[in-house]
Amino acid sequence: MTVDFTQEAERYRHELRVHCYRLLGSFDEAEDLVQETFLKAWRARDTFEGRSSFRAWLYRIATNACLDVINRRPPLGTTDDMPAADVPWLQPFPDSLLDDEPDVEVVARETIELAFLAAVQHLPAKQRAVLVLRDVLGWPASETAALLEDTVPAVNSALQRARVTMRKHLPERRADWSGEPNPREKAVVRKFVEATERCDLEMMAAALREDVTWTMPPQPEWYRGRDALIELWTPVMIGPEAFGEWKVVEIMANRQPALANYARKPGEECFTPVAMDVLRIEDGVITEIITFPSDRFPHFGLPATL
Repeated sequence: MTVDFTQEAERYRHELRVHCYRLLGSFDEAEDLVQETFLKAWRARDTFEGRSSFRAWLYRIATNACLDVINRRPPLGTTDDMPAADVPWLQPFPDSLLDDEPDVEVVARETIELAFLAAVQHLPAKQRAVLVLRDVLGWPASETAALLEDTVPAVNSALQRARVTMRKHLPERRADWSGEPNPREKAVVRKFVEATERCDLEMMAAALREDVTWTMPPQPEWYRGRDALIELWTPVMIGPEAFGEWKVVEIMANRQPALANYARKPGEECFTPVAMDVLRIEDGVITEIITFPSDRFPHFGLPATL
């Protein structure tokens, strides 16, 4: 192998992390799989003959490592009513790390949003890899087939089946992915933040669409409907189980608006992490909230207390 392995491999760390994340839906597992990819590549570096590019060689190793993980997972239970985001291993991806990737196509917003990531998790392993390589990364069928050690007709067939499944699990309407959140979206986020910090449930309800969904990976419970959510939130906002005062930090995850929620109970000096909400907004209202535990805060560079 004539290339400087460490220098050459590091060039692809960011895009490989995003690639593994798309396949797995888990930020932690993606981080681990990139390290595993580099380790496997280092051990096999003398076998790299240059018949494919170094990048394609790394993608082959990373993809196969991800497929091994996917094949060990239990299948997702799915019903017609279940939101696609009800995926136990789903985790958010910090935008700061997406910004480290210079190739905008690699981190295109519509293929990194949580709705897309969750829908991908419903695909069988091979279809998942084919969809990401072909439709997301734009690889030709011949290169995809070579990476997966399969035939071009088999790859094309897998892609068609994957597209059908994706249409079933993606929202009927996708957001406008032309760039950063627009002023209307920002106004909705600001309204929801203000309502949370004021514990104003009526104001919170006004920011939600009537059929809004709420999921909380890795918990299996999920809820649909504005009234149902307000009923669930009432005890922790103003009832006997209330957390106390709230502070919310606006961040971005998966190119979507996200909120880091902190609370301070009576008698405590600091606000401590509670949970992170990633929002999907359509037509000026919140249509989906995916809530993640506070162990995600360090990955976003958020403080331990406020």
